[in-house]
Amino acid sequence: MKDSDTLPRFVARKRKVLVVDDSDVNRRLIGIIVSREYEVIFAKNGQEALDILQDSPGAVSLILLDLIMPVMDGYAFMERFLGHSGQYGKAPVIVLTANKEAEVESLRRGAVDFIPKPYDFPEVILARIRRSIALEEDTTLIRKNEREPLTMLYSRNFFMEYVRQRDLDDQNTPMDAAVLTLNRFNMIQDIYGPGFVRHLLKAISDEIRRLLPQDHCLASRGEYGSFLLYHPHRSDYDIICNEIARKVRELTGNTRFNIHVGVYENVSKDMDPEQRFEKAALLCYDNKTSYKTGCYFYNMEAHEKEMYNERLILMMDDALKDRQFRVFYQPKYEIQGDSPVLHSAEALVRWFHPELGMISPAAFIPLFEKNGLVLKLDRYVWTEAAKQIKKWYDTFSRKIPVSVNVSRVDIYAPSLEKELLALLSANGLTSDDLLLEITESAYTTDSTQIIETATRLRSLGFRIEMDDFGTGYSSLNMLTSLPIDALKLDMSFIRKMMNSSRDLKLVKLILDIAKFLRIPAIAEGVEEEKQCQALRKMGCELIQGYYFSKPVPPEEFEALIMKETGIPA
Repeated sequence: MKDSDTLPRFVARKRKVLVVDDSDVNRRLIGIIVSREYEVIFAKNGQEALDILQDSPGAVSLILLDLIMPVMDGYAFMERFLGHSGQYGKAPVIVLTANKEAEVESLRRGAVDFIPKPYDFPEVILARIRRSIALEEDTTLIRKNEREPLTMLYSRNFFMEYVRQRDLDDQNTPMDAAVLTLNRFNMIQDIYGPGFVRHLLKAISDEIRRLLPQDHCLASRGEYGSFLLYHPHRSDYDIICNEIARKVRELTGNTRFNIHVGVYENVSKDMDPEQRFEKAALLCYDNKTSYKTGCYFYNMEAHEKEMYNERLILMMDDALKDRQFRVFYQPKYEIQGDSPVLHSAEALVRWFHPELGMISPAAFIPLFEKNGLVLKLDRYVWTEAAKQIKKWYDTFSRKIPVSVNVSRVDIYAPSLEKELLALLSANGLTSDDLLLEITESAYTTDSTQIIETATRLRSLGFRIEMDDFGTGYSSLNMLTSLPIDALKLDMSFIRKMMNSSRDLKLVKLILDIAKFLRIPAIAEGVEEEKQCQALRKMGCELIQGYYFSKPVPPEEFEALIMKETGIPA
């Protein structure tokens, strides 16, 4: 016995072919030919065939149909069967006929092919059956993969191919590539759960179909609550945006969740479709912190910004090597005593380019966060800050703790803790000297990962400050589980609190939360005496802002230390 004889044999299920003909002779003849490769079942007329199909929808792979029959002829059968595929299943129909005129009429009514009588060439008949079944199965497979199951919009690969095909078919019609984004998607998922999110995405796709009928618009579901739209140029995207935002608010019961639409108008059809939608998506990313529903358009200004950003990315490595980045320090003062006392500082990076001059952090930090370059920049800042802490200690015999930013990208770095500990060791510092700031939005974007990382850092002695508190949507329940050592009030509250009783109450509420958690509160952006005094009365421990000092280079910060310690300049 051969080894192969012991292996299990798997026999593919034979496909079924339904032969519908009232002639016993014809059924027998065609059955003999077809049964070489297929399982054959028979019906004597159209009604009998429909009964068989209704009992087992989808079980038949192909139908061979005579036209002239009693009870229900072939034409009536095709009208019923092809018009009610949900009831009977789908299968291609090949007509059996000796009438040339009937061949054309059958094809017009939905038949895929015909086999002429008499049946003289069995191999030709089997070849036509094989081809028709294969084409139907390929079409069914394409149909299954063509659309994303939840929304029934095009899957991304098919969508991009249809965009290319549309451009080939019509070069002259101006087209727009738009990306519609459900902002704060991860937060919605955390709050409402995946089941509700699926319902919400389905509802948005239904709205897209209602507002942009698919005979004009190609639509696809993207990632993380986004949708891709390809449509003849139009000017009412604000209406579309607001209508979908209304549906989101209706379903969530929350007015804070919004819709952003980035539109690349009148696209260049020479550009790859993927790139067109990348440009539209970039507009949504650049405006993701906006709390308002809105449309953003890719125009010459956006193009110039994109080119400028590309230039910044290309210059970044040389800028690090040439030390074009400088770390400035803004002091934090403890204000609950008889007079303000220098407590610590925040490290803030500045970029001084030899040609472009000073480049705003608002221009390069979000950009570097997006593409991961912030990892290099943060480590540069951490290193400079650690060296500066040591230098001040060597000079003034005083440790000035410095807060440094830990971005969302840093959180995922597997060597984060090791790098920070090595930095402390290299400069003779402890974990009390280097304070770590993480923004509230980072917690709400991926709370699980950040809480785990922050917990490990605190177990090593590091202190964690939550920056920009009040701008995100942390629930009070979540706040009690976050491993933090200080709350930092966003400066937007401080700027408005003296002119708005509502904002003043919000500041008081945040300070009360900090007291409840038994951690200090830090107010940033303090510029006036009355702000400082109001915060002091409400129990705020630490403040920073132009009231005391703007961010300054290390040598100017030293003057503040000397003033504090009484050392003459």
